[in-house]
Amino acid sequence: MHDVPEPHTGWTFLTSHARVLAAIADNHQARIRDIAAHCRLTERAVQKIIADLEGDGYLSHTREGRTNTYQLEPGKVLRHPAEADLGLTVASLLSLLVQDERDRSGP
Repeated sequence: MHDVPEPHTGWTFLTSHARVLAAIADNHQARIRDIAAHCRLTERAVQKIIADLEGDGYLSHTREGRTNTYQLEPGKVLRHPAEADLGLTVASLLSLLVQDERDRSGP
């Protein structure tokens, strides 16, 4: 059994849903175990968040053997009325959170 991540106390700028969405955007074939470790969440919490995101149409997945491949909906407008009124989309959020491949490769 894997260790449960140490809980965080206090507030943060990003929700767990945003963290999971960004982790999936960074690797469309990430395992729930890896997403959980990256986001410092339990696997069960990640499963619930993925179900929430799929249920509201922010992402979908296809099963390929033992691997899930996730497909994001970049044009989907964010849920909160403050962002929705401005037409801010998943793509606009992720552009701030996910490193571009060019940034990773360095000079």
